Amino acid sequence: MKPICLPSIPELRAVAQSLAMLDAILCPEWQYRYFSFNCAWAPGMEMASMRNGSGDAWFLLFDSVGAALKGFAHELAGDNTFSARLQVQVPCGFSAFLNEPAFSMQDATFCYWRKTDDATWNKVQGSLQDDGSDDMLSLLGSGPSGYQAWAESYFEVPVDHQAVCAVFGHVPMSETMILALNPDAEVDVARREAAEIGYPLLP
Repeated sequence: MKPICLPSIPELRAVAQSLAMLDAILCPEWQYRYFSFNCAWAPGMEMASMRNGSGDAWFLLFDSVGAALKGFAHELAGDNTFSARLQVQVPCGFSAFLNEPAFSMQDATFCYWRKTDDATWNKVQGSLQDDGSDDMLSLLGSGPSGYQAWAESYFEVPVDHQAVCAVFGHVPMSETMILALNPDAEVDVARREAAEIGYPLLP
């Protein structure tokens, strides 16, 4: 299977932060969000994740070695050897990723990794023709319009396109941007979320 076209590590980090920031503003209730980002997951590490509330999830770790992403599409799980293949095929330099209990590495249908000096992403080879990665990772490459369409469908509210573009462009977060996305948002709470995500803030 041809790997999905993920952006470079810095671009992927920025997109993951933008998705988490948008979700945090549009959905103050954490348990109902899809995307999250913690810029201080552990010393020298940042972690992004997606959970859809139905058993599907991915976890993405950034550190000095590079970036690694593991996903699980629960309805497609059928390769009992994949978790073992993952441990063998992903370089040992990613040991923090491979051994992180919070990522439930035993439950996986796809996995990508890229070292900081790699030209492309690598993918763990498995037996599934459809491992769920195309669908579950689509918003990492869909841009502002793709996110806006998804968010309007999922959250069932209109979403300001200009504000979404600004967040994807990492324009420093302002009260105006926050309220354009969610007129009912608590600005101080959204600013605290931005600090955890590592998203830039206006003073």
